Amino acid sequence: MNIQTAYHGNITVNDEELLSFIKGIPGFHDENEFALLPLEGNEWFQVLQSTSTPDLAFITTNPFLFFPEYDFELDGASLDQLGNPTTEDIQVLSILTVKDPFKESTANLQAPIIINTVKKSGKQVILTDTNYRTQHQILAQPAGKKG
Repeated sequence: MNIQTAYHGNITVNDEELLSFIKGIPGFHDENEFALLPLEGNEWFQVLQSTSTPDLAFITTNPFLFFPEYDFELDGASLDQLGNPTTEDIQVLSILTVKDPFKESTANLQAPIIINTVKKSGKQVILTDTNYRTQHQILAQPAGKKG
């Protein structure tokens, strides 16, 4: 499938790699199909690109790279919607808010993207009753440093 993207221009993506978001993403309920694309020269960040809206693309990352203690449980309804994946079949992503300078960029830990890597289905889960917020600085400044 050929798609127009926000960061890669016009590209061809393999249909088998497309991700289905049955209920869309909060705020984008009509967007049901995305491609997870690499950012060239960077293995830590990816682009979650809508296949139908070229300007709709989210920079994402594996939150455990920056927050090793990140932990949450998925509710039964979310697991059902994702096709009841095993732990090994789940990929967790956080949507980033990229800022200038980059060291000010933040990750949304309150609403992770959960992907069933086997069924190629995805869902953004909004965690409740948690201390996680929508803006956690990914490049935290070491203690005692002034910037």
